[in-house]
Amino acid sequence: GRICPAPCEASCTLNLDDSPVAIKTIVCAIVDKGWEEGWIVPKPAEKKTGKKVAIVGAGPAGLAAAQQLARAGHTVHVYEKNARPGGLMVYGIPDFKMEKDVIARRVKQMEAEGVTFHCNVHVGVTHKLADIEKKHDAVLLSGGAEKARDIPVPGRDLRGIHFAMHFLPQQNRRIAGETLGLGTDELAAGKNVVVIGGGDTGSDCIGTSIRQGAKSVTQLEILPEPPEKENKGLSWPNWPLKMRTSSSQGEGAKRDFAVTTKRFEGKAGKVTKLVCARVDDKFKEIPGSEFEIPADMVLLAMGFVSPVQDDIVAEAEIALDNRGNIKADDKAYATNRPKVFAAGDIRRGQSLVVWAIREGRQAAHAIDKALMGKSDLPR
Repeated sequence: GRICPAPCEASCTLNLDDSPVAIKTIVCAIVDKGWEEGWIVPKPAEKKTGKKVAIVGAGPAGLAAAQQLARAGHTVHVYEKNARPGGLMVYGIPDFKMEKDVIARRVKQMEAEGVTFHCNVHVGVTHKLADIEKKHDAVLLSGGAEKARDIPVPGRDLRGIHFAMHFLPQQNRRIAGETLGLGTDELAAGKNVVVIGGGDTGSDCIGTSIRQGAKSVTQLEILPEPPEKENKGLSWPNWPLKMRTSSSQGEGAKRDFAVTTKRFEGKAGKVTKLVCARVDDKFKEIPGSEFEIPADMVLLAMGFVSPVQDDIVAEAEIALDNRGNIKADDKAYATNRPKVFAAGDIRRGQSLVVWAIREGRQAAHAIDKALMGKSDLPR
């Protein structure tokens, strides 16, 4: 809930008068009090079922499923490609937005409930899915949707242009004292930084760049500038379209809307500027609107299109939907591969953490029912 945008508050009846119940703050306060007072404790299963379940991917969906299945009495092993469990909550979301001890304390609780974590294990790369299947009665794929949306324009191959999910995890690893992994060490210090993409990931890039000492930060969004205030008579109780300014954006970034990037230009193989243009409400370039933005670093934060296709997805030869996500319904969560299930962003596509948690819990119910013939787990 700490990184949920709280659509429930937008839907609150009291929001019609701009005074919604602060549901997110209340829930966080209750949970923090629970940890402080020792009310939240491990709940190991009273008896074991003798069944073994593998969870591939320790993001929110995988963690939610693992905890439920362990409490149902199954032996649960979680396989995570990174050095710590948590997925994008640990490696994608900056520390200034969510402290990592929040994840660590939940992992510690789960270990006390019998969940075993195997980190630095990249199923589909360092370990074969087939080998994992042999050792378990069921396997849940919950590896997220990490294939980033690219921008295929001239100059894309210049140095200094990075996906947000290269830049942000580096910073989190740097703070945690981990090795930075593959790729060059990229810092925004002293640079003119341009962030392409106006969502939460773009906002995280802004805050991180400013903390690293960027000379300037500009955020570009292809969508038109939203209104300052929504028309609640038309939008309520749905999530409204309106101008939102995150704490990171409020720290000094310049924001520009209805902008498309035509090409990148550079010197000696390194980016030095973007050539952009204004677009109309159909995203068509407005003639004569071309302009340039100086840039020493460009961060691509335009969302994610699907799971990565060259690891477990390729090895498993698993059925995909028309968007490239693993094909499974939201009832049984079963894939076309026997005893293999899928939940979270790897199944539904890029979405909110709360949706991933919900899918993980529902998938745990489905797996428990498949193994035992029935399930008392909540759905």
